[in-house]
Amino acid sequence: MLARRPYSVAGMRRALERKFGGGPATRQAITRLRELGLLDDQKFAEQYASSLARHRGFGRARIARELKAQLVDYQAIDAALDRAFEETDESESLQRALDKKLRALRRPLSRARLASLCQSLARLGFRPGDIMKAVRERPELRRIVDGDV
Repeated sequence: MLARRPYSVAGMRRALERKFGGGPATRQAITRLRELGLLDDQKFAEQYASSLARHRGFGRARIARELKAQLVDYQAIDAALDRAFEETDESESLQRALDKKLRALRRPLSRARLASLCQSLARLGFRPGDIMKAVRERPELRRIVDGDV
Protein backbone atom coordinates (compact mmCIF):
# COMPACT_ATOMS: atom_id res chain seq x y z
CA MET A 1 0.00 0.00 0.00
CA LEU A 2 2.84 2.38 0.82
CA ALA A 3 4.38 1.71 -2.58
CA ARG A 4 1.36 3.34 -4.22
CA ARG A 5 1.11 6.43 -2.04
CA PRO A 6 2.09 7.76 1.38
CA TYR A 7 -0.28 7.49 4.34
CA SER A 8 -0.65 9.15 7.70
CA VAL A 9 -0.61 6.82 10.70
CA ALA A 10 -4.38 7.07 11.20
CA GLY A 11 -5.00 6.77 7.45
CA MET A 12 -2.95 3.58 7.28
CA ARG A 13 -4.71 2.19 10.34
CA ARG A 14 -8.09 2.88 8.73
CA ALA A 15 -7.02 1.30 5.43
CA LEU A 16 -5.65 -1.82 7.11
CA GLU A 17 -8.74 -2.19 9.29
CA ARG A 18 -10.97 -1.86 6.24
CA LYS A 19 -8.97 -4.42 4.29
CA PHE A 20 -8.04 -6.94 7.02
CA GLY A 21 -10.25 -6.04 9.97
CA GLY A 22 -9.07 -4.62 13.27
CA GLY A 23 -7.13 -6.56 15.80
CA PRO A 24 -3.68 -7.18 17.16
CA ALA A 25 -2.16 -7.88 13.73
CA THR A 26 -3.17 -4.43 12.49
CA ARG A 27 -1.78 -2.74 15.61
CA GLN A 28 1.47 -4.69 15.26
CA ALA A 29 1.78 -3.75 11.61
CA ILE A 30 1.31 -0.05 12.42
CA THR A 31 3.85 -0.27 15.24
CA ARG A 32 6.38 -2.00 13.00
CA LEU A 33 5.90 0.49 10.15
CA ARG A 34 6.46 3.36 12.58
CA GLU A 35 9.61 1.71 13.95
CA LEU A 36 10.97 1.32 10.43
CA GLY A 37 10.23 4.98 9.71
CA LEU A 38 7.77 4.16 6.94
CA LEU A 39 4.91 5.86 8.76
CA ASP A 40 5.61 9.30 10.15
CA ASP A 41 2.85 11.91 10.41
CA GLN A 42 5.28 14.84 10.52
CA LYS A 43 7.13 13.76 7.37
CA PHE A 44 3.87 12.89 5.58
CA ALA A 45 2.32 16.24 6.52
CA GLU A 46 5.35 18.20 5.30
CA GLN A 47 5.49 16.37 1.97
CA TYR A 48 1.73 16.57 1.38
CA ALA A 49 1.51 20.27 2.34
CA SER A 50 4.49 21.14 0.17
CA SER A 51 3.01 19.29 -2.78
CA LEU A 52 -0.38 21.03 -2.42
CA ALA A 53 1.24 24.44 -2.08
CA ARG A 54 3.57 24.01 -5.07
CA HIS A 55 1.44 22.05 -7.51
CA ARG A 56 -2.15 22.91 -6.65
CA GLY A 57 -1.58 26.50 -5.49
CA PHE A 58 -3.64 26.12 -2.31
CA GLY A 59 -3.49 28.55 0.59
CA ARG A 60 -2.92 27.75 4.26
CA ALA A 61 -6.54 27.14 5.24
CA ARG A 62 -7.21 24.71 2.38
CA ILE A 63 -4.01 22.76 3.03
CA ALA A 64 -4.89 22.51 6.73
CA ARG A 65 -8.33 21.12 5.77
CA GLU A 66 -6.73 18.62 3.40
CA LEU A 67 -4.28 17.45 6.07
CA LYS A 68 -7.13 17.01 8.55
CA ALA A 69 -9.01 14.99 5.95
CA GLN A 70 -5.93 12.76 5.62
CA LEU A 71 -6.18 12.13 9.39
CA VAL A 72 -2.83 13.77 10.13
CA ASP A 73 -2.02 14.36 13.79
CA TYR A 74 -3.05 17.93 14.65
CA GLN A 75 0.34 18.69 16.19
CA ALA A 76 2.06 18.08 12.85
CA ILE A 77 -0.17 20.38 10.80
CA ASP A 78 1.12 23.81 11.86
CA ALA A 79 4.76 22.82 11.47
CA ALA A 80 4.01 21.34 8.04
CA LEU A 81 2.26 24.54 6.94
CA ASP A 82 5.17 26.68 8.09
CA ARG A 83 7.60 24.44 6.24
CA ALA A 84 5.52 24.40 3.04
CA PHE A 85 5.30 28.18 2.91
CA GLU A 86 9.02 28.59 3.48
CA GLU A 87 9.43 26.99 0.05
CA THR A 88 6.40 28.56 -1.65
CA ASP A 89 5.28 32.17 -1.40
CA GLU A 90 1.58 32.27 -0.56
CA SER A 91 1.09 35.72 -2.10
CA GLU A 92 2.53 34.48 -5.41
CA SER A 93 0.16 31.52 -5.31
CA LEU A 94 -2.72 33.92 -4.71
CA GLN A 95 -1.64 36.07 -7.67
CA ARG A 96 -1.41 33.01 -9.95
CA ALA A 97 -4.85 31.83 -8.83
CA LEU A 98 -6.28 35.32 -9.37
CA ASP A 99 -4.77 35.49 -12.87
CA LYS A 100 -6.25 32.10 -13.75
CA LYS A 101 -9.69 33.03 -12.40
CA LEU A 102 -9.67 36.36 -14.25
CA ARG A 103 -8.90 34.65 -17.55
CA ALA A 104 -11.93 32.41 -17.10
CA LEU A 105 -14.26 35.15 -15.83
CA ARG A 106 -16.93 36.32 -18.26
CA ARG A 107 -16.94 39.98 -19.12
CA PRO A 108 -18.21 42.55 -18.29
CA LEU A 109 -17.14 42.36 -14.68
CA SER A 110 -19.81 43.06 -12.08
CA ARG A 111 -19.96 43.14 -8.30
CA ALA A 112 -21.63 39.71 -8.32
CA ARG A 113 -18.86 38.21 -10.45
CA LEU A 114 -16.24 39.84 -8.25
CA ALA A 115 -17.91 38.34 -5.17
CA SER A 116 -17.91 34.94 -6.84
CA LEU A 117 -14.23 35.38 -7.69
CA CYS A 118 -13.38 36.23 -4.09
CA GLN A 119 -15.37 33.25 -2.80
CA SER A 120 -13.55 30.88 -5.13
CA LEU A 121 -10.20 32.23 -3.91
CA ALA A 122 -11.35 31.76 -0.31
CA ARG A 123 -12.24 28.13 -1.11
CA LEU A 124 -8.65 27.69 -2.29
CA GLY A 125 -7.60 28.58 1.24
CA PHE A 126 -6.48 32.19 0.98
CA ARG A 127 -7.27 34.68 3.75
CA PRO A 128 -9.99 37.26 3.00
CA GLY A 129 -7.69 40.20 3.80
CA ASP A 130 -5.06 38.92 1.38
CA ILE A 131 -7.71 38.38 -1.30
CA MET A 132 -9.04 41.92 -0.99
CA LYS A 133 -5.52 43.35 -1.06
CA ALA A 134 -4.74 41.42 -4.26
CA VAL A 135 -8.04 42.48 -5.83
CA ARG A 136 -7.48 46.15 -4.99
CA GLU A 137 -4.03 46.01 -6.58
CA ARG A 138 -5.62 45.16 -9.93
CA PRO A 139 -6.73 48.31 -11.79
CA GLU A 140 -9.51 46.50 -13.66
CA LEU A 141 -10.97 45.23 -10.37
CA ARG A 142 -10.39 48.32 -8.24
CA ARG A 143 -13.17 50.18 -10.09
CA ILE A 144 -15.67 47.50 -9.15
CA VAL A 145 -14.52 47.32 -5.51
CA ASP A 146 -14.67 51.10 -5.13
CA GLY A 147 -18.18 51.18 -6.61
CA ASP A 148 -17.45 52.98 -9.89
CA VAL A 149 -19.23 50.24 -11.87
